[in-house]
Amino acid sequence: MKLRVDVMLKNGVLDPQGKAIGHALGNLGFSGVGEVRVGKAIELELDEPDVAKAVETARKMAEKLLANLVIEDFKVTPL
Repeated sequence: MKLRVDVMLKNGVLDPQGKAIGHALGNLGFSGVGEVRVGKAIELELDEPDVAKAVETARKMAEKLLANLVIEDFKVTPL
């Protein structure tokens, strides 16, 4: 079973990388760009045929390692 874990900074957490990208886009002539936020996507392949069990395992992985729950939120999506 393939899954994707999307990790993003929580609302209100400063995103300096997003700010830098937004500034660079403006310098490259792209106008009208609002706030830019940067996250990460992690694709997992688990040896689990049951979707619910695979999602739960991926959630546990995200809670323990893949996301910093103090400043990041995550979402697990079966692929």
